[in-house]
Amino acid sequence: MSRILPLAPADAPAGSRPLLDQVQAAFGATPAMFRTVAHSPATLQALWSFFGALGGGSLPAKLGEQIAVAVADRNGCSYCLAAHTALGRKAGASAAEMSAAQQGESADPATAAALRFALHIVEARGQVGDEDVQALRRAGFADGEIVEIVAHVALNLFTNYVNIAFDVPVDFPAVRLTRAVASAA
Repeated sequence: MSRILPLAPADAPAGSRPLLDQVQAAFGATPAMFRTVAHSPATLQALWSFFGALGGGSLPAKLGEQIAVAVADRNGCSYCLAAHTALGRKAGASAAEMSAAQQGESADPATAAALRFALHIVEARGQVGDEDVQALRRAGFADGEIVEIVAHVALNLFTNYVNIAFDVPVDFPAVRLTRAVASAA
């Protein structure tokens, strides 16, 4: 049961309603995560702005979604894993690519390097070294793209924590967690 219930858009604070309208227009629905965050217009604005900014960034949407599923699986966030698997498929990733990304893997060397770096950030709580950044440069990432990889990790930590802390009901097709389940055993 949700610890903070998702709001119906009509029940949201006045400051959240225009943002929920934007979410509805973008997704064709208003996912439960946004309706939960809508209790705080400032938080909803921050979250929606973060998504919008990275959506206009230099990293391809597919890579952003692959990072999202890797981080979600590592953190045990069923909601984000389901949502970003669906979004990754819409961004052109195959089911196999999303499943591999969930495990932090990819057949594409640059994507694999980005996923390794993203998961290292999560596991080391940001304590990465010079060699970690150099590995991304060798994989072909420019400094701006490397900064965006960190931003994608940060956004996904935020959404993972919201969904886990508030037990937000999953309103996307479910995807089985792998690493989080294995590490919890």
